[in-house]
Amino acid sequence: MNFIDALIQHNFLQTALLAGLLAGLGCGVMGSYVVVKRIGYMAGGISHSVLGGMGAALFFGFSPTLGALLAALAAALTIGWIKLRWRAHEDTLIGALWAIGMSIGILFISRTPGYGTDLMSYLFGNILLVSVDQLWEMVVLDVLVITLVTAFYRQFLAISFDEEFARLRGVPVTSFYLLFLCLVAITVVMLVQVVGLVLVIALLTLPAAIAGHYVHTMGRMMLLASVLGALFTSAGIAVSWQLDLPAGATIILLAGAGYVLSAILSEAYGQRLAKRAVDS
Repeated sequence: MNFIDALIQHNFLQTALLAGLLAGLGCGVMGSYVVVKRIGYMAGGISHSVLGGMGAALFFGFSPTLGALLAALAAALTIGWIKLRWRAHEDTLIGALWAIGMSIGILFISRTPGYGTDLMSYLFGNILLVSVDQLWEMVVLDVLVITLVTAFYRQFLAISFDEEFARLRGVPVTSFYLLFLCLVAITVVMLVQVVGLVLVIALLTLPAAIAGHYVHTMGRMMLLASVLGALFTSAGIAVSWQLDLPAGATIILLAGAGYVLSAILSEAYGQRLAKRAVDS
């Protein structure tokens, strides 16, 4: 059965496709800030801490998404505090938080009856298992992220490019910086359901990095990155269905290949322009 026929017949594929589109929107908006501010490592610390919250939620009988959200927000605030207070030891402390979150999650999951075999889906994702309830949770999280980014667009833009200048202009940098990390945490929770903890940073950053090759304003970068994120997730689902491959890994493989190709083309175009300028 080809993908189009399967998409018409199977509700779970329709749900997966919608989840991919929602994830693409979130990664396009917040991924642009992450790429511009170059905080991929911090976002990685947040994403890997999520497993601790998911494992605890499963163990105590709560929603894994709620556990992931609480853990992500706690990690974001902790990492933000570390960044502001202990800059000299930032990398080590974030790495420790990364490892602690993963370890706690694995311990809780190993003690939860019936969930031990699901560890791989948490680490690498399975978009085909996204439920309708999880889809609505992603809608709520997307709306929250887009609303706050729209309301505080200028402030986030200022702290992304020049925190000192923003502080001189009267922007409460610390408050907006912590809010910004919380929005990254919310986006991470959305993406975890699509590609898992291990691959989430790739989906968060690659579409935005590709967009950065062609546009040079934050608004356009967000728009193009969202389109690319939706394209990669949709194409990844289709290819994985046709070839019977893991969906999360296929999505990231397409995004990675797209980034490499874009980087090569962008570099070649830049060299061509430089040569023309020299010749003229």
